[in-house]
Amino acid sequence: MRFTPQFLDELRARLLVSEVVGRRVKLKKAGREWKGLSPFQQEKSPSFTVNDQKGFYHDFSSGKHGDIISFVMETDGVGFTEAVERLASMAGLSLPAVTPDAARQEQRRRTLHDVMEMATTFFIETLASRVGAKARGYLADRAIAPTTQLQFRIGYADGERFTLKEHLGKAGVSVEDMIEAGLLIGGDDIPVPYDRFRDRVIFPITDLRNRVIAFGGRALEKDVSAKYLNSPETPLFHKGDNLYNFAPARQATHNGAPLIVVEGYVDVIAMVTAGFAGTVAPLGTALTENQLAHLWKMVDEPILCFDGDKAGKRAAYRAADLALPHLKPGKSLRIALLPEGQDPDDLARSGGRGAIEDVIGAARPLAEVIWSRETEGGSFNTPERRAALEARIGELTNGILDEVIRRYYRQDLVERLQRTLAPEGGRGGYGRGPGFGGESRRRFAPRGSQNGFQGGRGNPRGAGQKFSTVGQSLGRGPYQAASPQLASSPLMRGQRTALSRREALILQSLINHPWLLDDHLEEVAALELAHPEAHRLRAAIIAAFAHDHHHSPDPVEQSEKLRADLAKSGFSELLQRVEKSITTFAVWGAQPGAATDDVLATWHQLIVLHRQSHSLLRELKDAELALGEVANEANEAWLRDVKARLAEVDGTEALIEGFGESSGRFLKSV
Repeated sequence: MRFTPQFLDELRARLLVSEVVGRRVKLKKAGREWKGLSPFQQEKSPSFTVNDQKGFYHDFSSGKHGDIISFVMETDGVGFTEAVERLASMAGLSLPAVTPDAARQEQRRRTLHDVMEMATTFFIETLASRVGAKARGYLADRAIAPTTQLQFRIGYADGERFTLKEHLGKAGVSVEDMIEAGLLIGGDDIPVPYDRFRDRVIFPITDLRNRVIAFGGRALEKDVSAKYLNSPETPLFHKGDNLYNFAPARQATHNGAPLIVVEGYVDVIAMVTAGFAGTVAPLGTALTENQLAHLWKMVDEPILCFDGDKAGKRAAYRAADLALPHLKPGKSLRIALLPEGQDPDDLARSGGRGAIEDVIGAARPLAEVIWSRETEGGSFNTPERRAALEARIGELTNGILDEVIRRYYRQDLVERLQRTLAPEGGRGGYGRGPGFGGESRRRFAPRGSQNGFQGGRGNPRGAGQKFSTVGQSLGRGPYQAASPQLASSPLMRGQRTALSRREALILQSLINHPWLLDDHLEEVAALELAHPEAHRLRAAIIAAFAHDHHHSPDPVEQSEKLRADLAKSGFSELLQRVEKSITTFAVWGAQPGAATDDVLATWHQLIVLHRQSHSLLRELKDAELALGEVANEANEAWLRDVKARLAEVDGTEALIEGFGESSGRFLKSV
């Protein structure tokens, strides 16, 4: 480990958060904190806070939160190591010594970087020389102007076998270094190593620090075996971990440009020239998991732009299959297909920026692309074909690792399936479409199973299982729950019509006692809420608190001001629904005027019960699915046990000994 926890703690101790943030954000003192305008998005009223005592910043407008290291990573668009190195320099803190072996490897890489830089300079000079006339003609035909050639450091390797080898040799570079850098082809069966790149236009490939680590070469003759040739794997270059135009695109996306992935070097150059600076390309292979991870570090939804022919569609589907298992909340892809017969370079030259914007603007969400792939040109007018489609969708969604994403994808694809198989003008479910008989409208779920995709979270027995729907209850939505508890759970959140009592109590506690957010902000922001309007109200509470909580030290005035701000923002009706959802008034700590001790005790109890309830509801789903597959005594006992534990949790918000005593409510536990 390069940086130990002790070193990072020392770094944080030496630098105040306000000192680091203050270099980018104009801060003003506000009580124990600092406030300023968000550095992450445009705003008129300051909602960005810094707390030196706690060592973190929080941006209420974007939800970003972290320490000095994450701030430098976010604002400078750099990785963890580079952020730590910059902060250590700022703090005057020496970086930890590396091991002798690591030091040797680092020195070796530096030597190879020097070799690659020398080769890059030589290729650029060769392009500008008399020998490079043919390559300059090729670049002119592709509308790559001289200024663009300099921007991307494009060069040319002539057709001779030893030109680069001799040039670098005169400069003192050993043959071993040239081979290790991937510049020469050598080996036991090759007595005289020779230049790898010959008669090719050279595109330097750089790392995130803009150091040349490899080359891509485009052949100028038609009869060569490979039109494009990349450097081999070297100590500097691992093609599955890098992207062409990586560093400039990272900076561009950090400044707000869209991140677009195209297929080749010339496509990237055409896109950047047309004004899309955040464009990258894989390096001679299909997109890899590591490259996808790099893309998601830059933006939440990169746009993959493929040719509109069959090969382009196949590439889009491969990318979709690659991304699907690794999706996270907020992290996805959009896919754009170019007009058939055109690549980005063709489109940029024929239609300019406007034509590209039209294609990018029509990019489709990942779920839509996957659905199109599964149904394109298909006929589902027999039970067997419909069953096969269900099974395929089940297999796809079971591969999604994130539970929340898996749940939403199942719901989305079920809804699409219902619309596809529904009769025209009918309700969104299975009905009398072509080939549907009256009896085929009814579908039965196994005893004890949930009507939805089978295969619950972490349940290997559900892998590849089909989902079921019930025609008689399609009006209720894509899922029908197998129990009343599951019907009201966050697993079925899309069908909720009213806030749960516990979520209403949590929101009411925040409204009546906004000061809770001083110490529980992260807890509130991360809390899983089932009802969509609970999400909206929580966000509004946090935003209003950020703007006004320093204005009055009086908790009652804070609450009144918060209510007024929420009403102005159009939340009056939702506030009334929160009040109506609370069917017990024994939870004194959530009420106005409650003493601090009671408020804190209530809050702790509400959060503990809320999290416990969510965990049990997930377990209930697994138990119901297990019983549906294997109706034995063990699974029946498991289901009864989960239901019993759910019943114990439900309605126990007030069961605390001495609850309310600090508020003058001399009640013992119910």
